[in-house]
Amino acid sequence: MTTTTVEIRRKRWEYGALAALLVGTAVAYLWGLGAGGWANSFYSAAAQAGSVSWKAFFFGSSDAANSITVDKPPASLWLMGLSVRVFGLSSWSILVPQALLGVGSVALLWATVRRSFGPSAGLLAGVILAVTPVAALMFRFNNPDALLVFLMIGATWALLRAVEDGRTRWLIATGVFVGFGFLTKQLAVMLVVPPLALAYLLAGPPKLGKRLLQLVAAGVALVVSAGWWLLAVELWPTSSRPWIGGSQDNSILELTLGYNGLGRLNGNERGSVTPGNMPDALDLGNRPGGGSMWGNAGITRMFEPAQAGQIAWLIPAALALLVLGIVLRGKQSRLDLQRAALVAWGGWLLVTGLVFSYMEGIFHSYYTVALAPAVAAVVAGGSVLAWRQRDRVWVRIALVVVLAITAVTAWILLGRSADFVPWLRWTIAVAAVIGGVLLLAGQVWSARRITVAAIVAALFVGLAGQVAYAAETIGRPRAGAIVSAGPDVDSGFGGGRGGMPPMDGRPGQEGRGEEMFGGAGGGLLNGSTPSAQLIALLESDAGSFRWVAATIGANSAAGYQLATEDPVMPIGGFNGTDPSPTLQQFQQYVANKEIHYFIAGGMGRMGGSAGASAQIVAWVEANFHTTEVDGVQVYDLS
Repeated sequence: MTTTTVEIRRKRWEYGALAALLVGTAVAYLWGLGAGGWANSFYSAAAQAGSVSWKAFFFGSSDAANSITVDKPPASLWLMGLSVRVFGLSSWSILVPQALLGVGSVALLWATVRRSFGPSAGLLAGVILAVTPVAALMFRFNNPDALLVFLMIGATWALLRAVEDGRTRWLIATGVFVGFGFLTKQLAVMLVVPPLALAYLLAGPPKLGKRLLQLVAAGVALVVSAGWWLLAVELWPTSSRPWIGGSQDNSILELTLGYNGLGRLNGNERGSVTPGNMPDALDLGNRPGGGSMWGNAGITRMFEPAQAGQIAWLIPAALALLVLGIVLRGKQSRLDLQRAALVAWGGWLLVTGLVFSYMEGIFHSYYTVALAPAVAAVVAGGSVLAWRQRDRVWVRIALVVVLAITAVTAWILLGRSADFVPWLRWTIAVAAVIGGVLLLAGQVWSARRITVAAIVAALFVGLAGQVAYAAETIGRPRAGAIVSAGPDVDSGFGGGRGGMPPMDGRPGQEGRGEEMFGGAGGGLLNGSTPSAQLIALLESDAGSFRWVAATIGANSAAGYQLATEDPVMPIGGFNGTDPSPTLQQFQQYVANKEIHYFIAGGMGRMGGSAGASAQIVAWVEANFHTTEVDGVQVYDLS
């Protein structure tokens, strides 16, 4: 058999496997898409608004009448808004771009890892990313994280291309990817910048001076690709644009550095629903056993029940393989692509993981999807590097240790949901023992069957738990502002079914669930669910008003807006704590006959009795009569 024939067969095998991976990912991510309704109705309402108003599209407004924006830049909403414009409003049209971003992320990760470590590593990285539980969740959901992950992978792809040939255009492309990542979720994307810059400084082909200048060029590209939108928002007259949601000063810069920036690190988030900013009746700040509502900050946070099932299955293996891979490439030249790739992906994992572990502000378990590509790439690249040098006894022993660590991790995580496929962790344990024995036996007997069996056992140990969690995630629809993958575990805030905080009768929980989490009128975490009678009331004479209704909080407003496809003013933004509109502004809107109804309930008096939202509620209650429609109190402001 000629070398050319062997090469053709290898390529056929590789691209056949890639096609199976991408088709399988597409089927999994598109299967039953939309069964969970509007998913995060906060973003669904903004996508609807952007589909009917280009101004709302540009700013990322919550409503087509442009009262206030969502609390993130609008890049992810642009994709969803365009999809709704093309296909019409439905949960499917909103979520399809997310699923396609998932398939694209798997493909781009495959291409990036393949260039550094070869076809097997590329395919393995793609598989790991596709079956990571939190990835299976977020690529079927409408939060900004799906686009964020795709752009972070894109930035790494471009950077490693620059490591290969030293061309400045790849550094500029890296900056553009990061810049649009900033327009997706602001400073979250910046976590990949230090490891990417370090990788190029260490391994870029040009001399040091030119490498530094190229990185400056990448920084300029970042600023331009993100700054054009920020500059437009800052220069736009505030009287003719929506309030910047999540900001207390109507400033995108304040949102960037405060609520979505440094506030996430130190916990000082102005306008956030944190223990210092919410009414006493809703103070969820302390959990039994200590810790805040966002969990305990510290090195073990990624292994807490709320996060571990989402992402932690292969983190110990990734850390071990990162060290092993760098040791194996330690004597190579400065330009070594594989070591540079380990620095980039491993640095991404370390920097992001440590920031997530120690941040004291708002933290949700689904944020960990930002770790998934790095974990997948390091595990795939490190394991293939080690496998190629398995003839060295210490390397083979190291692989056995990594396999054992992975099995122990799976045992612990599966044990936290004991009623979920209880036989699986025992099967993984047996497979780990068999795989370890076969790996060690391969040092003496190099039979092909032993090699294949060892690989299959290792893949089962590493992937079986994740596949089970991902399958459960795909099979059970999620909805709400806070969601998590996999079966229920006792995880505290954000870890209950569908991501809902558990309301299990613990002391001090009585009477606060409906307002905080949402009933028919919606709440902080879930959209409203209006009845047919209420929808008909809101739609009556809707064309005569700028807003068919107003209510406290964006999630409360979202359900009404999605049901009627007419603008509903979310007073106070997502948390109900933004000072928009003020009482005086609201009174002027009412005097001008721009708001038809005020809908009570939902977020109630979030922000305290002195906040703008509470003042508006008090004024409406004192000056207008209420009518009950299917259990919801409605005030006619006209």
